Amino acid sequence: MENITILTPIELAKITSHRSGEIKFGEKINTVPKETAVFEYIASCEAKFVLIGLSEDIGVKANLGRTGTASAYESALQNLVNIQHNKYCKGSDLLVLGHLNFEEERKQAAVLDPKNKEDRKLLFALVEKIDKEVSHIVHQICKAGKTPIIIGGGHNNAYGNIKGLALAKGKPVNAINFDAHTDFRILEGRHSGNGFSYAYEDGFLKKYFVFGLHENFVSKSVFNTLKELPSRIKFVTYEELEVKREKQFESELKIALEFIKNEPFGVELDLDAIPGIPSSAMTLSGLSVDKARHFIYYMGKHANASYLHICEGAPELDNPSNNHLTGKLIAAMITDFMKAKTA
Repeated sequence: MENITILTPIELAKITSHRSGEIKFGEKINTVPKETAVFEYIASCEAKFVLIGLSEDIGVKANLGRTGTASAYESALQNLVNIQHNKYCKGSDLLVLGHLNFEEERKQAAVLDPKNKEDRKLLFALVEKIDKEVSHIVHQICKAGKTPIIIGGGHNNAYGNIKGLALAKGKPVNAINFDAHTDFRILEGRHSGNGFSYAYEDGFLKKYFVFGLHENFVSKSVFNTLKELPSRIKFVTYEELEVKREKQFESELKIALEFIKNEPFGVELDLDAIPGIPSSAMTLSGLSVDKARHFIYYMGKHANASYLHICEGAPELDNPSNNHLTGKLIAAMITDFMKAKTA
């Protein structure tokens, strides 16, 4: 429990901009009362969703990517608390737990060079520590009968999300990932490029669908791996949908859901799949914001959609005058998922 920094009512009030005649999300959001057993409160609270932030970018650094993903949760929360509480989406449906505090691990990572073989091994070990914390909190939230909404960090955290859900359900689970990359790379040590392959190897991931994969970003060896597992892993590429236009977006959503829907599944979204979003692997070509939001809503409507994870966004890499926009988008996506699950 020492790794969770609980959001207090005072901190929530400070970031909520009150306005006469309006009710903001932050005025209705639930927080864990002081000196209360956290997991007991989660189980007894009427909120259906539990928001947890992952303030880290160590998995990205270990994967030789651009750091900055540690700032996504704070930006998203500041935007989320200032949207309107109304008939379409209610702040009272959400418990904001706080964030997992990885300050010590980030200090250790700051002095390590990922291009140095020995330093990279130390980064892998730090990611393994993060895995344990993430899987524990996701497990506890799911076991309490709530739906986790996990914001921030690198895509290394898919491993902890999948493991936590699988432990709560007592069986392997499925995942769908809106992403330009598979994150199914070799098991060389933990980083943001192999969260799904490690979850598969360790028996927590049963079926996996990658939605919007960029053909230019996948190595021949990864494609060969996917080809060997047709009953367990499927994908549709961005080029098939938008460049060659061989496949239709809505039809592929149905195919993807059909593949994963028979088991509890996680909804994963990597912001580097969307053009112009500041992230560790920012792109100028990809599926649109509107399609990403529809993807979340479409998948979220299914009863077996068991968590949402939005990752790889890096507001601090944006133009300083606009660095709130990534958080604003994440906040919208959070409400899309909530609306889908409460429709």
